[in-house]
Amino acid sequence: MRLLESVFQKHNFIPLTALIFLQALLSQSAYSHGISEADKLAIIEGGNLAYMELGATHMLTGYDHLLFVFGIIFFLRTFRDIVKYVTAFTLGHSVTLIYATFKAIQLNYFIIDAIIGLSVCYIAFANIDGFRKYLNINPPNMLAMIFCLGLIHGMGLSTRLQALPLSEDSLLLNIISFNVGIELGQIFALLLMILVMDVWRKTHSFKNLSVISNYFLIIAGALLFLMQMHGYSHASNPDEFAIAINQSQVNVNELTTSVTETRPTQEPTLWKDTIDVTIPARSGKEYKFYLEETASFDYAWQSNGVALYYDFHGEPEGDNTGYFKSYEESTSNQGNGSLIAPFSGIHGWYWQNDSSSPVIVTLKSKGNYRRLDNEETYSKEVSIPATHDSLDSL
Repeated sequence: MRLLESVFQKHNFIPLTALIFLQALLSQSAYSHGISEADKLAIIEGGNLAYMELGATHMLTGYDHLLFVFGIIFFLRTFRDIVKYVTAFTLGHSVTLIYATFKAIQLNYFIIDAIIGLSVCYIAFANIDGFRKYLNINPPNMLAMIFCLGLIHGMGLSTRLQALPLSEDSLLLNIISFNVGIELGQIFALLLMILVMDVWRKTHSFKNLSVISNYFLIIAGALLFLMQMHGYSHASNPDEFAIAINQSQVNVNELTTSVTETRPTQEPTLWKDTIDVTIPARSGKEYKFYLEETASFDYAWQSNGVALYYDFHGEPEGDNTGYFKSYEESTSNQGNGSLIAPFSGIHGWYWQNDSSSPVIVTLKSKGNYRRLDNEETYSKEVSIPATHDSLDSL
C-alpha cells in the first residue's frame, strides 16, 4: 500500500486512465478484441472450462469494458454503492450476452464497439457533472443508464462469443460458462481498481487530477469511437481489420500477379458443375477444387438468403508450412468472379454459418479443374477457419 502511494506521489502527473489507455493502444488488439484462432482451437479441445477461461481473459483484456467499469467506480467510496452500480452493469451485459447469443442475433462488431466507446465518454461526462455544467439539465438516472449501457456492452460480448464454434447441443451451458468467466474477470479487475483508487484518494494528486482524469477518459472513449468507425469504413468484415501478414506470404504475393476479379455473371453461362453445399448451423465447411498452375476458373455461388462469412483461398501443393493465399474474404450471401491459379494446389472456399439453422450454398463453376468431393481425400467439415492446415493431407 505504501509503495503504491509513493508511486502516485512521485508520478502525480500521470492520470491512471492514461496508463490504462496507453496499455490498450500498445496491445495487438487495440482495434478489436476478437477471438483468435488459437482460442477457437482451445475451445474445441477444452469444453466449458475453456469457455470460462476465455471469458475471464476476454474481460481482463477488454480495455473498453475496463475503462467503463473504471468510470463507474471513480467517485464511489462505499462498498454498497460499488456493488449497486457494478451489479446494474453486470445484469445489463449478462442479459444481452445470453439472449443475443442464444438467439444468434449479431450486429456489426465495429458499430457495437464504437457505441461502447461512446459509453465510456458518457460515464466520464456524468462524473464531471457535465449535464448541469454544460447542458444546464439534470442528468438521467445513473443506475438506469448504467444498466442500459450494460446491455450494449453485452451485445459486444455476444458478437465475439458467436465467433466461436458453439455446440448446438450444449449451447446454453457454453454461453453461461463464458458469462461466468466474464464476471470472474470483472471481479478481479474491479478489486485491483478499488485498491488503486483507495490508495490514490489518499494522495494530494487525486483532488487535482480527478477531473482531468475524467476528461482524459472522455478523450479515450472518443478515440475508441473513431478507431472503430475507421475500421467500419475500411472493412466489410470485422475480422479482416488487422491481419498480420508474415514475410513468406509477402514474398509469395510479390511473385504472383494473378488475383481474383469480381465481375457480374454474364448470362447465359454454360456452367460445368452445379454443386449444393450444406453449411451446418453455428459451424463452417470448406469446398475445394484442384487446379494446376495458370489454370482458369470461373465461379458463382449464392446462399439461400443468409449472409455468410467466407474466405476464398488457395493452398500450394506439397506445402508443409501452413501457408495459404487468400483471394477474397468478406461476409455476403453471394459471390462471383474468376481466377487464374498462381500455383498448383487446392483452391476454394471456407463458409462460416453463425445462424441457428443450416444454410445451403449453391456453387456453379466452370474451367480447368478437378473436383475433390468425389474423392476419399475430400471429407473435411471443419469448425474454424484457421490457416487451413487441417486440409494439408489433401
